[in-house]
Amino acid sequence: MKPVKYSLLLLFVCSFASLKAQTYKNEFGFRSDNDAYLFYGLDRYYTNGLFINFRHAIATDRISEKLEKKTYELSAGQKMYNPRSGYAPDPLRQDRPFAGYLYAEGAISWFRKNESVIKASAQIGTTGPDALAQKGQELLHNTVGFYKPEGWEYQIRNEMAVNLAAQYTRLLHRSTSNTVDFSFDGYARAGTTFSGAGAAVFFRAGKINQLFNSASTHSVIGNGAKTQALVEKEVFFYAKPQLNVVAYDATIQGSMFNDDSPVTFDAKPIVFAQQIGFNYSSQRFTFDFGLVFKTREVESNAKAHQYGKISMYYRFN
Repeated sequence: MKPVKYSLLLLFVCSFASLKAQTYKNEFGFRSDNDAYLFYGLDRYYTNGLFINFRHAIATDRISEKLEKKTYELSAGQKMYNPRSGYAPDPLRQDRPFAGYLYAEGAISWFRKNESVIKASAQIGTTGPDALAQKGQELLHNTVGFYKPEGWEYQIRNEMAVNLAAQYTRLLHRSTSNTVDFSFDGYARAGTTFSGAGAAVFFRAGKINQLFNSASTHSVIGNGAKTQALVEKEVFFYAKPQLNVVAYDATIQGSMFNDDSPVTFDAKPIVFAQQIGFNYSSQRFTFDFGLVFKTREVESNAKAHQYGKISMYYRFN
């Protein structure tokens, strides 16, 4: 009987090990942005964002030999913007317009063997009252017992949004111990809401995977992955200094086709952002917390601002 027991035990251990090492082909999750996560007691500028994402990895036998992975993504999101406070009933004292942006997005990402990533995306949505930012902020403040927002009647007017974007990421260097690396990250976007470009250097330190197997590029999912991940679980700190060139921002400048918004400003053409954070990812889950610090975005007496980001994702077949 002992050989039978040992065989069953070995079978159980092997099955459990294979379960732990399983790669899932779908990912669903959300990200929440809010300046309240910094505990500064502020409620200004980019004050809240909520995003829902679904990603799916294409089977490797259906993609090019030069690719490690290819993923599709569907998402929806809402962004809310205030002046220096959500209570700003006097338009003459507003240093940024009240504004909302609501959208749906489709995206495709190509992950190459040389650890470069190309992502192309398209968004369609709306700014203005149809973005439901006023109702969203009023509901949030009423739920948690905050003050009643005032001044939304002066928000950016309704405008259909169509925005295209492309992003390129490439590994620049990784240490021989596979614990530290840095990558180039650049983007360009054009549309009726946001137009501009930017470049960044992305630093990671800790237990990290290749850029085609990492939570930092949303590529933990796979469908017959070609290359084994460096580690089973990622745990790393990151920093991302980024320089942005702003060509147009409808949440500050209003519609590019008419001038019917009651409060608008020019956008600062150059904005610097610094992001720092922590990421934990297993094959099944991701948790990420980050802080973003930005220089002044508006040609007014507005100040620099900052906010926090919390992301959680779950993977499945």
